[in-house]
Amino acid sequence: VQLQASGGGLVQPGGSLRLSCTASGFALAHYAIGWFRQTPGKEREGVSCISSSIMSTGSRTYYADSVKGRFTISRDNAKNTVYLEMNALKPEDTAVYYCASDKTASAWQLFSLFVSPDYWGQGTLVTVSS
Repeated sequence: VQLQASGGGLVQPGGSLRLSCTASGFALAHYAIGWFRQTPGKEREGVSCISSSIMSTGSRTYYADSVKGRFTISRDNAKNTVYLEMNALKPEDTAVYYCASDKTASAWQLFSLFVSPDYWGQGTLVTVSS
């Protein structure tokens, strides 16, 4: 049972990257899942989260103010994968990005890290620099 994150790399300011997080051993559709990032000396922060696909209230997404309009989270349940499309990248987006999922938390609870997620993926480094 694990989450595998990938897609990080070095990109110039204004560029784009797509991060992927693939689950193995469990059905991601039943889980809220999100992306978080961390830089040295700072706490891990929520970037974006999406609710589970079985929520009766429909899909909900949350974004940090700093990435709204630039990042988009999506999920492909058939591939058991969630994506983070990152556009117009800025140097301040440089961080290690992690994905995490939780079966019982809402997307908001996960985004705010009000809960300890069931699973964390390993980090993938995103560096935005010229």
